[in-house]
Amino acid sequence: MLNTGALARYSALSLPLAMAMLPVYMVAPKFYADTLGVSLSALGLCLLIVRLFDTIQDPLIGRWVDTLSRHRHGWSILIMCAAVLLAIGFVALFMPMVSGEVPLLIWLSLSLVVVYTAHSLINICYLAWGARLTDDVSGRARVTAWREAIGVVGVVLASVLPAYWASTQGALTGYAWFAYCFVAVLFITTFITLKFAPRPSKVVLPSHSNWKVPLADNAIKRLYVFYFFNATSVALPATLILFYVDDVLQTPNLTGLFLAVYFLSGLLTLPLWVKLADRVGKTRAWAFGAVMASFALVWAATLGQGDVVAYAIICAVAGAALGADLALPPAMLADAIPPQQRSSTGLYFGVWALIAKFSLAIAAGVSLPTLAWLGYQPGNPQSAAALPIWYAVLPISFKLCAIFVIKPWRSSRVTPSYV
Repeated sequence: MLNTGALARYSALSLPLAMAMLPVYMVAPKFYADTLGVSLSALGLCLLIVRLFDTIQDPLIGRWVDTLSRHRHGWSILIMCAAVLLAIGFVALFMPMVSGEVPLLIWLSLSLVVVYTAHSLINICYLAWGARLTDDVSGRARVTAWREAIGVVGVVLASVLPAYWASTQGALTGYAWFAYCFVAVLFITTFITLKFAPRPSKVVLPSHSNWKVPLADNAIKRLYVFYFFNATSVALPATLILFYVDDVLQTPNLTGLFLAVYFLSGLLTLPLWVKLADRVGKTRAWAFGAVMASFALVWAATLGQGDVVAYAIICAVAGAALGADLALPPAMLADAIPPQQRSSTGLYFGVWALIAKFSLAIAAGVSLPTLAWLGYQPGNPQSAAALPIWYAVLPISFKLCAIFVIKPWRSSRVTPSYV
């Protein structure tokens, strides 16, 4: 059993990894649309193309991660080099050196390719590392919970700091400050994890392993389909929340507060989801969280200008449900990987990362152009009639699909393998 110190040292790296993704997926689109003047439809198309391009590389990265695990310092060297690449790309993303819509779209695309590639290199290696720390089923849920809990702290920082600095120093200066802050956190936590965290177990990589291996097992395939629907249900409101707060609630000055309530609620409930999973199984525990999130989204679809208290409550409830999404699905995948394939954890999580990014590509690449086609203009509340549907109602349908695929009513505490 891993002790608290070991879990904390391993989980340190999740702080900047999570800290990077909130600005990339939520802040950057709004920054380029509102501050820099890029059209919403062009922005959505750009994000779709870049994210689809990014998804292709994840299984290949996962296979490479498995290969590097045979070398003594292979994973450490990979993470260090990727951290430098991620720092460069992140700073470039929020400090563009060009102007005009076409040059900005090109700059955005190149910056995102660098950020996505570097983040994937670190994240897939990091997830595979965590999956190899223990073979205990309950222990895997705790590894995931610790990793995601520290990640939530990073998300809260990414919610509050750029919003505060942008409001007090202006968007250009505020986001530049945040980029430099991120780089400092990235290098410090990378050192902590690589120097002091427990090492993953060494395994022999089979010569026949390839990208088809994760799709050979029906339980794994069902888990991947479940994850696509669930990740899409989370990605849609994540992509649109800033627009929703600005143009539906019309309280842009409270964005940081809402995000902080949401993610802190997820952080505080993570241990409860782990305990519930120990009692009823990971699948059923996740399903309870899905029902909570759906009720919160139904309520969000009914809100309008100035409904601050109601939306804060919604953020708290949806954030509590987020704890289930953070702690349980990755542990379910780690449980489901057959013992004879423990050497291919990087490949399995490479496909997992591909699905997560594909869902984000669909969320941004479809929702933003569709809202533009329906007449929505950021900053114009009168044009936002369709926004609550895309923000709140459509994600519920994806949650229901995920529930249907995973079939929690058929699960017991011990079967199938990912429970």
